[in-house]
Amino acid sequence: MKFVSIKWIIVDINASLIPQLFIKVFMESLLHAVPPLGHVITNEKWRNSALIQSLKGGGVTVMFEAELGAADFHLPNKICILYVSECDIIAGNGFKRKLVQFRNASNSFQVLVLLEKTRLSEQYFPAVQKFVVFDLGLTLLPVSGQTDASQLIAQIVHGEGRENPFRRRSSSRLLDPLVLALVQQVPGVGRVKALALLQNFPSLQQLCNADVAQLEAAVGQAAAQHIYGFFHKTTAS
Repeated sequence: MKFVSIKWIIVDINASLIPQLFIKVFMESLLHAVPPLGHVITNEKWRNSALIQSLKGGGVTVMFEAELGAADFHLPNKICILYVSECDIIAGNGFKRKLVQFRNASNSFQVLVLLEKTRLSEQYFPAVQKFVVFDLGLTLLPVSGQTDASQLIAQIVHGEGRENPFRRRSSSRLLDPLVLALVQQVPGVGRVKALALLQNFPSLQQLCNADVAQLEAAVGQAAAQHIYGFFHKTTAS
């Protein structure tokens, strides 16, 4: 009888915690949710944006979720994206707290920060780049706006279903679909040169930190200058 009594006491105590435990488990599952191929899980705040309309026009199936934490987009193959807008940058340092939250909550994902680099925000770009890449250790990609961002996201999503001949079985941290889509955004760099870069720089951070000489050894002088400028130089006034 003692055993039965203790058993029911334990069950009764646990029963009182079921709602809280269920909510916690449910929230954790959303924060780590990975969509199927061809799909993107998107923060609810983007529902009526031009970015979403462009994604849908590009053949991407969009699913909305209000509880993604600091992230804006979850892509297949556990790729997580945070979008920092021109307004976020100009408004002050509040976006830095969100970046830290994003970094801390996304340790099981391949992470990418998309940063709006416009004529208004370009003066802040070097400082933000230093904070994102060197202080937080995240990968940053400048985009001109939501349409540019949607094209990149669509390219990554559609590229997930293709076999990558350069994937190494021994490494689980390669960002090859992401790198491949990213590098092809650089003017003058097509799929062939992008694959050559992928062989030499298997992570986005390595690619962002490469100097002109290192890039030139992989793709030649002209393309190296374009790639380095794409990641480091400010836009023309």
